[in-house]
Amino acid sequence: MQAMLLPQANAPLELVEMDKPQPGPAQLLVRVLACGVCRTDLHILDGELPQAQYPVVPGHQVVGVIEAFGSEVKGMDVGQRIGIPWLGDSCRNCDFCMAGRENLCADARYTGCQINGGFADYCVADYRYCFALPDKYPDLQVAPLLCAGLIGYRAYRLAGGMLAGKPRKIGLMGFGASAHILAQLAGSRGDRVFAFTRAGDDAAQAFARELGAEWAGASDDTPPEVLDSVIIFAPDGALVPRALALVRRGGTVVCAGIYMSTIPAFGYDLLWGERTLCSVANLTRQDGEEFMALAAHAKIETQVHPYPLAEANTALADLRDGRFTGAAVITLT
Repeated sequence: MQAMLLPQANAPLELVEMDKPQPGPAQLLVRVLACGVCRTDLHILDGELPQAQYPVVPGHQVVGVIEAFGSEVKGMDVGQRIGIPWLGDSCRNCDFCMAGRENLCADARYTGCQINGGFADYCVADYRYCFALPDKYPDLQVAPLLCAGLIGYRAYRLAGGMLAGKPRKIGLMGFGASAHILAQLAGSRGDRVFAFTRAGDDAAQAFARELGAEWAGASDDTPPEVLDSVIIFAPDGALVPRALALVRRGGTVVCAGIYMSTIPAFGYDLLWGERTLCSVANLTRQDGEEFMALAAHAKIETQVHPYPLAEANTALADLRDGRFTGAAVITLT
């Protein structure tokens, strides 16, 4: 089979021939149809995640069809379309796992980081960490839901409530793959969305408005109203004090990325007033089940930009440089 292999950090992916993997007792052998490209792939490429193991095949928004499975697999069958997310395994025995917080498991392992992922014709995955996918989404369009959508949903859940039953005012900083999905989900649930982009990115701001944001501007612009919460998708630590300054007393700022540059010092006044600052760490299987159920009924249209497997390096470079709105997806069909 063909795969795009990352031999080490700070190196380009290499198109190589590899043996088709064989599924273990609790694993599925999956023929990959599509795989989303995520900013986390860039952090792995750049050596910014200490848990990454090299060489590795990246890709953790995997859409595929089951070709075979091990003897312990239950409830799945050959020919079924499934999704493989970032969380690929956990110990299932620690206090976090037992409490339904497997995203914090110290022994968790991640697809495309420690486990070979979906930038390949085939991959294997533990069936307990795979999801059934809503039928209404084609392969390319459903791929971004498996990380951009899931992490956005977890951040959305952590973003706090509203005041006196009023519609929640949510700011989204960094209007990329996650934000363009979450803007639609939040809007469908009655929230008011305010989008922040890089200064001068008129295309992204127009895109945000098309998807229901009632206001869009640069990250250093001030929206017309004080916000209830801000979700930061961009990996820029300087956005944290900026976001705290935009939320009301009792508001919440959620850092939704797996990596962020150093957060600059800020005065206590920005945190005072019982403002909450938190991060999102990975996802749980419950997140996946809840979000896919919501996505099956919500009107979410993902804007995708397909790349063939051999052009995965181009897709990553285009993502890094902000050359598209929406999400990049590697297609293998």
